[in-house]
Amino acid sequence: MDRDVAQFDRLVDEAWPAPGRAGDGGWVYRHAGGVTKRANSVLALGERADLPEAVDRAERFYAGIGQPCVFSIGMGATPGLDDELARRGYRLVDPTLVMTRPLTGEETAATAEVEDRPSERWLRTWWSVDGGRHRDTGDVPARTWGERILGGTPAGYVLLDERAVGRGVPQGRWLGVYCMAVVPHARRRGLGAAVLRTLLAWGRRRGADRAYLVVTEANTGARALYEREGFTVAGRYHYRVRP
Repeated sequence: MDRDVAQFDRLVDEAWPAPGRAGDGGWVYRHAGGVTKRANSVLALGERADLPEAVDRAERFYAGIGQPCVFSIGMGATPGLDDELARRGYRLVDPTLVMTRPLTGEETAATAEVEDRPSERWLRTWWSVDGGRHRDTGDVPARTWGERILGGTPAGYVLLDERAVGRGVPQGRWLGVYCMAVVPHARRRGLGAAVLRTLLAWGRRRGADRAYLVVTEANTGARALYEREGFTVAGRYHYRVRP
């Protein structure tokens, strides 16, 4: 497996770490109460001579914790896995773009501060935009699972006017941009761009020389913003969900 091809699979996994993890060879079973597919799917990297049996074991694992079996199929995914899952009837969902841009040192930050942890106001704004798709299951509320994911790695958090938020994760030369969210009534006012530019400037000061983010192909509004800010498509991934 080419290291450059697989790097974004690993970067996303490190920046959005599932609190629950179990290994099987080169695969990782990730689980976080069903909050986001990133944190509730199999990260399947590396060659597998036992591919059908490995898929069977993954299915048993997720059945055992009462969650659907989902695979993340990125650029470094196990060869033949996508075809194997398609044969089993797994649905292809959420085609996603990986977009990147260089950091030149000319990025201009807004007046917002970058904090080293999410405040309650930050969490409330983020969850009001992204949390509606997640339901509480079991004894742990969905938002608590989200907070656990956020707390799994050092990051910077921007809150602008309690209407827009973003999260930056320093990862060596890379800055990962996550949790970009603007409340519906405040969109198309430049708040998302201001948050993004603040994170990029912050990441540059911490030694990053490139930034990446992930966005679903269907999110045309966000894609247009990122393209205006100099991001271009570097790769793709999708999920396979067991019927």
